[in-house]
Amino acid sequence: MIRKASLIFLAIALVSFVAIDSQAQYTSTHHLHEAVRSGAAQPVGRLPAGQVMTLNIVLSLRDQAGLDLFLADLYNPKSLSYRHYLTVPEFTERFGPSQADYDAVVSYVKAHGFTVIGGSRDGMDVQIKGPVSVIEKAFHVSMLTYQHPTENRIFYSPDREPTTTLPFQLWHVSGLDNYSIPHPLYVKKSDYAQAHGIDARTLVTRATTGSGPSASFLGSDMRAAYYGGTALTGAGQNLGLLEYYGTDLADLTTYFKNAKQTNNVPITLHSTDGTSTACVYGNGRGRSACDDTEQTLDMTQAIGMAPGLASLVMYIGSTDTAIISAMTTHSPLPTTIGCSWGWTPADPSTLDPYFEKMAAQGQTFFAASGDDSTWSSRNEAWPADDANVVSVGGTDLTTASAGGAWKSETAWTDSGGGISPDKIAIPSWQKLSGVINSSNKGSTTYRNGPDVSANANFTFYVCADQTTCTANDYGGTSFATPMWAGFIALVNQQLAAYGDSNVGFLDPTIYAQNITSTYGTDFHDITSGKSGSYSAVTGYDLVTGWGSPKPALITTLAP
Repeated sequence: MIRKASLIFLAIALVSFVAIDSQAQYTSTHHLHEAVRSGAAQPVGRLPAGQVMTLNIVLSLRDQAGLDLFLADLYNPKSLSYRHYLTVPEFTERFGPSQADYDAVVSYVKAHGFTVIGGSRDGMDVQIKGPVSVIEKAFHVSMLTYQHPTENRIFYSPDREPTTTLPFQLWHVSGLDNYSIPHPLYVKKSDYAQAHGIDARTLVTRATTGSGPSASFLGSDMRAAYYGGTALTGAGQNLGLLEYYGTDLADLTTYFKNAKQTNNVPITLHSTDGTSTACVYGNGRGRSACDDTEQTLDMTQAIGMAPGLASLVMYIGSTDTAIISAMTTHSPLPTTIGCSWGWTPADPSTLDPYFEKMAAQGQTFFAASGDDSTWSSRNEAWPADDANVVSVGGTDLTTASAGGAWKSETAWTDSGGGISPDKIAIPSWQKLSGVINSSNKGSTTYRNGPDVSANANFTFYVCADQTTCTANDYGGTSFATPMWAGFIALVNQQLAAYGDSNVGFLDPTIYAQNITSTYGTDFHDITSGKSGSYSAVTGYDLVTGWGSPKPALITTLAP
């Protein structure tokens, strides 16, 4: 019956398909997941013609080759252009879409019956809303529904790659499918135990020295362990968090009240595409109960590391491009960013123009490497395996005392890492002699991860969902990622004090430094423990990267 239904809907799609003009332009990226392309996902229906959808059209960069050369100089300490970042308008004028092309896209979508609801030329995007019938006509597709090949649900997707009759290629159209639903990269101890067939009570917790309830770690404990000073607080710095759901700030208030601390960082909940910034547990917004565990822990870890931030903005949206676009244009511009979510795009190059724009503007983007051990095609690695982001793995930290200094650290048993399953080419900074070797078993062809790491064990204090707070129940690289975003805010504060520019994209700098004698001064080299196929070894490895930060890293990055 499934096979018969598939043929029927395929026939309908072919009949309804409008003949494409010979000059029609395909987008630069692809939109069909492999399951749709290969037929592994079977069509079972069509989206209703009147169903209204929100899409985000991304325009292509101008002069990609010129941008590549610019970035190479920008991060070369020997270049006169070193860390001479562009402002948002400067980037647009040099590498963004032309005003004429942007206006042409707006005219095109309006002529086809869409309503423009957001986007900007600086953001390289046009946010639109319209019914399925309009989408199918404008992009020459049929919007079908499919049985998911690995999940017990129905998803929607176009039946072919979208095209337009514009005289130039678009980069991407976000929102055309829901094959991959973004999920937060934290894990609950009980879920971990069930997945591994063990008793949660047998999981040893090392949170015996934390400052929180039941000796759990607070964000301030991570600051004491990895920084240990008081002079730098992130003052004057703006930090951003990528989130797919809003939050209830009452949970943050509960956390600080129970921790007997005060939060002085102003927080803004910024909707990037009309997505609600509210998240009250039990309000499902049509999908599931709204859970703000990720959103709250992201804030507590970032603020714990950098308690004097000028601002913390949560960028909330339903499509990745809308969120990232806002992060590259918002005022004040977030110079250090944390992303603790994972998803599988149809095309892993989708966000590269934005990641490259961030590098050009002096922004640092951290992505959690995941909590399911070794990366694979079934074990989501993106966006952490993208070559233009800093991938953050997990460790198991012990401190000397409550609110005390770093004592020891091993690899966290579920730290995500390995060789890019998306087959992303190895970046130049991982080709440096001494990075990849027989000991760490890394690839000389594809991107390896993570780059750095920090505590991710089940040792944290967490408040969320307007319910009782928990101690030593949650862990994951979700915790390590906002820690690093906060740590780099300290670095940028010191750079600003010296009149210098931000550190920007971190990887080219730390890889070059860590193959020298400064490595032992700047990083805790994690040399014990393993996760999946890889073990922590001396130097760089595919479980903890270069390791966790020492206070001296601030001085090295901001000399």
